[in-house]
Amino acid sequence: MSEQQPNPYASGPGQGGQPGMPGAPGQGDYKWGPGEASYGYPQPYPATPPYQPTMGAGIPAPVPSPMSGAGVSIGDITVAGDQIITPSGNMPLKGAVWNATDFSRTEEKIPTHAIILAVIFFLFCLLGLLFLLMKEKKTTGYIQVSVTSGGRHHSTMIPAQDQNTYPWVMSQLNFARSLSL
Repeated sequence: MSEQQPNPYASGPGQGGQPGMPGAPGQGDYKWGPGEASYGYPQPYPATPPYQPTMGAGIPAPVPSPMSGAGVSIGDITVAGDQIITPSGNMPLKGAVWNATDFSRTEEKIPTHAIILAVIFFLFCLLGLLFLLMKEKKTTGYIQVSVTSGGRHHSTMIPAQDQNTYPWVMSQLNFARSLSL
């Protein structure tokens, strides 16, 4: 007679057992569904720190209290107390989103009187060419500032007077952002 092979599905000791049975080795600790995060599964996101404005080199900017009476005015948008006052209505200051877009441009050209002086003095001496080094800068355009808060949105245009207008608007905007925290 032939020797019989052991039944792999028998529940005897050391011979395995039915899958999912408590006596089966390595099968009792399995649980259906998402378990703890591990390799290949998305990890839970850590709490993100709130936005902290800086003055440069990582030095945090001082954050004034919204109730301190400090206000800022950017075009027709005014921050007073804990509200943003616009022509389209008042908005809450807390959680406001501020944006600025620079639609200005600065052109540099040689003025007409410098070209005339260069031609005149070129005839007398070669130093007239130094007049061509004169440059004139002219800034045109505007800066768009928009604020969104409490389900409302308002946008305003600020004309660019010179090339320092955009940095000035951004400093006002960063102050308003610090109040919105």
